Amino acid sequence: MTEDDHEGVRDLLAAWAFGTLAPEERQTVADHLAGCASCAAEAERLRETVRLLDGPAGNGADGQPDAAPTADLYAESAQDLSGVLSAALRARPALPRVAGHAVPYAAAVAGLKALLPEAEGRWPTPVVHDWDVHATLAHLLAADEPLAGRLGIGPRVPGTPVEDEDEDEGEGDVEAGGEADWVGAWNRRTAEVIAHEHGRTPAETVADWSAQAAALLAAPEAHDPELAARATTLMGVRLPVAEHFLVRAFETWIHTDDIGRALGLAVPPPPADHLGQLVRLAVRILGLALGPTAPPVLFAVTGGEQWVLGSEDEPVAAELTLDPVDFCLLVGGRYAPEEVPRGTTGDEAAVRNVLERAASLSWL
Repeated sequence: MTEDDHEGVRDLLAAWAFGTLAPEERQTVADHLAGCASCAAEAERLRETVRLLDGPAGNGADGQPDAAPTADLYAESAQDLSGVLSAALRARPALPRVAGHAVPYAAAVAGLKALLPEAEGRWPTPVVHDWDVHATLAHLLAADEPLAGRLGIGPRVPGTPVEDEDEDEGEGDVEAGGEADWVGAWNRRTAEVIAHEHGRTPAETVADWSAQAAALLAAPEAHDPELAARATTLMGVRLPVAEHFLVRAFETWIHTDDIGRALGLAVPPPPADHLGQLVRLAVRILGLALGPTAPPVLFAVTGGEQWVLGSEDEPVAAELTLDPVDFCLLVGGRYAPEEVPRGTTGDEAAVRNVLERAASLSWL
């Protein structure tokens, strides 16, 4: 066996663990594992990673693990668990089991599922606000409720979920929520859910959060872009259902990162294509929040797109560049406007206006 043969099989191991190899490749891997102890050990570790992400998986008659139901959505979320895993699966085209607009949420859910076993015995660890790990997960259980309810999925916690009046407006309309009535209702509901879940075991909270997330991903709107194009108002913001799935992905990742930091574990950012979807949504809402009279600022994300925010009738007053992850953390309320790393030229007041407005959109 040459070194090239050895490395070639190692590149196949992640797809082997997820059950996505072609028959001839499965046989190649099986033959190699029979005589290579190091690759056999790596294969077993990757199989355990799959088990962690998606529960116990059985083996087929040839010893190849059965394909995990949503494994193709999980690969990028697992990159902190295995470099080989993410590299190999990135090299193979994914076949998502949900439509593109729901893939970032599915991946974010998978990432949190992969992290939660690390909280065993550490659930009271402080995370953000006055929440511990248990309360942070309970918050996500509450935060997913409005979209679940709009899609006909009943609440898993007793009480009164937050509901918005859903006016009949055109598809794609966006309204920044401001200090609407939903804020008080939302604060009461999230406190209610956290109090309820603190009376239960963390395992019970995990089970209910996982079941609700699975129900969202099983909803017709997660699979049919035409159904998901319908606009609906949730948490004071009117967006197509497809973009409400992106909001759920955004918040799930933010709180996964919160929990990881609290536990001393690095959580990877969303994959580049998912991150791009989140950035574009946040930029669109930021532009509407700034309005058409704000001093125009040319805003760009490092290595990506750029937009003019503010007035279209005046010359650009300043330029602002942010790393896409830092921009998302700013919008998610994890950076103060004056602390976020940035590149700027031009009118500092115009830049400050954009940064402060972005930080105010912490509903995301």
